Amino acid sequence: MIPSVMPTYARLDVVFEHGEGPWLVATDGRRFLDFAAGIAVCSLGHCHPVAVEALKAQAEKLWHCSNLYRIAGQEELAQRLTETTFADTVFFGNSGAEAVECAIKVARHFQFDQGRPERYRIVVMTHAFHGRTLATVAAGDQAKGKHGFGPQMDGFDRVPFGDIDAAKAAVGAETAAILLEPVQGEGGMVAADFAYLRALRKLADENGLLLLFDEVQCGVGRTGRLFAHEWSGVAPDVMAVAKGLGGGFPVGACLATERAAAGMVAGTHGSTFGGNPLAMAAANAVYGVIAAPGFLDRVNAVAGVLRRALADRVQRYPDIFEEIRGLGLMAGLKCRVANTDLVDRLFAEGLLAVPAGDNTLRFVPPLIIDEGHVEAAMAKLDRVCEAWSEKS
Repeated sequence: MIPSVMPTYARLDVVFEHGEGPWLVATDGRRFLDFAAGIAVCSLGHCHPVAVEALKAQAEKLWHCSNLYRIAGQEELAQRLTETTFADTVFFGNSGAEAVECAIKVARHFQFDQGRPERYRIVVMTHAFHGRTLATVAAGDQAKGKHGFGPQMDGFDRVPFGDIDAAKAAVGAETAAILLEPVQGEGGMVAADFAYLRALRKLADENGLLLLFDEVQCGVGRTGRLFAHEWSGVAPDVMAVAKGLGGGFPVGACLATERAAAGMVAGTHGSTFGGNPLAMAAANAVYGVIAAPGFLDRVNAVAGVLRRALADRVQRYPDIFEEIRGLGLMAGLKCRVANTDLVDRLFAEGLLAVPAGDNTLRFVPPLIIDEGHVEAAMAKLDRVCEAWSEKS
């Protein structure tokens, strides 16, 4: 008999009751150091006082009123985002998949407005993950997400991630845009080479294409910059953001330049819940903390501590780990043993981590962790690795 909660997840047997900072406490009293952060979502950890107070205050005033009316929180957050990024305008939704869907629609409508309606195809990458809707599943390269959901939506041409010659060869008379994650999360915690991103920007410009970045996982301070593409000096035309933007409250955003989004006028796109007052209260509070002077300096400092510690474990346990991957506090260890087994053993030690593609162990802790939290996590990782090595 099917359970009342549709069984689309292989869930671990734990129910979390409350959390504080980077810690979670289960109903049975077990404490876990959370280096999963809801899969890069809880950017300020659990129950950050600034976010809690903002959400409580808004909950006592107004939850929802529809996008048929002005929403002050949207205007405030959009102003913040446009002041701190390449973008001129923002559409608010509820999730990363919705943000990517909006980016795809912006790209198609842009070409339509340019008098090139035949341009609808988008160059996408191997190992990409862009969401679970039919369009974002088609844009992504995760076989498990496609199985049983055919036929796939048309309009995507896949090339090897990191191969600029393949991208050039894929551009044709029907190409509208190029879409990629500056750091692939689900695909194995692989960061794009900065020169590659610059070459894609040039390719898009030379061919009248839009460059779309999916920073759903790698954005909002995760890599030590507000957005990962900033490390390369390249700016996209459109960017999808979610996860860490709400710090745990569902928020998605599609950021775009005026040129890219000029055709997105009344009636072209919409969302019932997107950008409602509760979501905007949470996101304004979270983004205000992350964008404040000095916050990202601290993120970079602790990211350096974590990455040096993980690099040391690659040296210590060469039978278990192959290399360190990622950027900033988006860190991965390519494994020589089953990453899912490591996740389970770390769970038993009280450390939450997440598996990723290419047999990678993923650490995406809250951005507020300190050196002591890194030391505690590494102690747990060492116990698992030493027991594994002894068993072998």
